[in-house]
Amino acid sequence: MKRQAPRSWTKSDRQELWRRWHEGESMSSIARALDRKSGSVREFVQRTGGIQPPARRRRAGSITLEEREEISRGLAEGLSLRAIANKAGRAPSSISREVARNGGREAYRAAAADRAAWDRARRPKTCKLAAEAKLRRIVASKLRKDWSPAQISGWLKTRFTAGSRLYVSHETIYRTLFVQARGALKKELLAHLRSNRTMRRAKASSLRGKGRGKIVNAVSISERPAEVEDRAVPGHWEGDLLLGGRKHAIATLVERSSRFVILAKLDGRDAPSVTRALIKQISKLPAHLRRSLTWDRGLELAEHAKFTVATNVDVYFCDPQSPWQRGTNENTNRLLRQYLPKGAPISDLSQNQLNAIARKLNERPRKTLNLETPAHRLNVALTG
Repeated sequence: MKRQAPRSWTKSDRQELWRRWHEGESMSSIARALDRKSGSVREFVQRTGGIQPPARRRRAGSITLEEREEISRGLAEGLSLRAIANKAGRAPSSISREVARNGGREAYRAAAADRAAWDRARRPKTCKLAAEAKLRRIVASKLRKDWSPAQISGWLKTRFTAGSRLYVSHETIYRTLFVQARGALKKELLAHLRSNRTMRRAKASSLRGKGRGKIVNAVSISERPAEVEDRAVPGHWEGDLLLGGRKHAIATLVERSSRFVILAKLDGRDAPSVTRALIKQISKLPAHLRRSLTWDRGLELAEHAKFTVATNVDVYFCDPQSPWQRGTNENTNRLLRQYLPKGAPISDLSQNQLNAIARKLNERPRKTLNLETPAHRLNVALTG
């Protein structure tokens, strides 16, 4: 039985695939909509690292198909190249090169010449990281230190001007990593991205909703003092649990003004275990850095009153299904997934190991802190 050739991707197929991809649909969903196999969709998307290639267009000023037809007619009439050039309003040298590269006077054909020009324009352009070896080495070294592309780009901007050959945007770094055909940054550097992704995904693909239970005597975030909101006063924290494999978890605490992270090992996810761990960590802080804690509607902090008595820290709870009200903590938990992937076993991690992970985040420059580190910001608060 003769093997059937794979279906080619039509222009409408490609447009529909990328539209659905940007809207956050899964590959299996896209495959069903386009009546294709999931593997075919994955292979197509992986070619460009999940990044839609820009629409191809001809360079301004290039010879058009109509002009090539005029050249072909002029050659058939026996006109000189200079006469054809004058008629087309082109330089004689341009017409001479056009005819020479497409078979000469005898073999020149307008349609074939136009297709050849279109194919020649496909030549991949050398990206900046491939052309600048020193810049490439700097970017690679920072990636190996687990810096994000945005942090690297921001750091470069503080040392070089935007037009310098030693400056590159974060988008170029991402594209060079995801589109391996560029051949500048090694594929293994992808492992240092906090998301551990090998291709770009739409933001819409990560939207999730969470239902929460009720907590007795919970104080709403609407009653939280105004000083918490503007981040001007240090000592206000946000917290949540970060889940691992087999329903194990750790507690994460983030200081709002400095983005300083504290991780707490838990003996369990029940309220008494979480409360004990939080009291142990918060009690190590000086009094002026213990003002408030904003938590999600998780029942793991049902003993919030006991926590407040032990630490003198007021607890406020977010509205149901409103994780953005703890945006600093939500963002930090995403950063932590670089070291603690979803489903990974975390029960065997010691408190010292968790401290080492927190130290990595606290010593990395943050764009939101004008490229200062959380450790530096908190140290200023401690010494000030």
